[in-house]
Amino acid sequence: MRVFVLLFNAGTDNEGIHSLQTGDRQKVLMFQSEDDATRFSLMLEAQDFPSPTVEALDSEEIEEFCRSVGYDWEIVEEGQLTTPPETNVEKTDWSAEGNEQQQDMSDLDNIRSRLEKLL
Repeated sequence: MRVFVLLFNAGTDNEGIHSLQTGDRQKVLMFQSEDDATRFSLMLEAQDFPSPTVEALDSEEIEEFCRSVGYDWEIVEEGQLTTPPETNVEKTDWSAEGNEQQQDMSDLDNIRSRLEKLL
């Protein structure tokens, strides 16, 4: 089954998946509806959280990932109103700044590659 999850720095080495922390447990939300996932991401942004990307993935992939890292998961049915908690964790496992640094290095690598081709 295809589901929608929220990713930060999607497609980078610094990629992170949005999860909710309850006590000492983490839970990944898997939305059945892309619209519901987008609505949830907009609510996160309204709380000054970095902007996530809504990505469609196979639910089995997400479940396998969750099992491998000890996270729980929850399917959010279409139309089910889910809101982010009022508070966010202070420290994440990924870094928005890390993506900017990685992007800068990627840009430098592209420029270097083009210059080498000129020689």
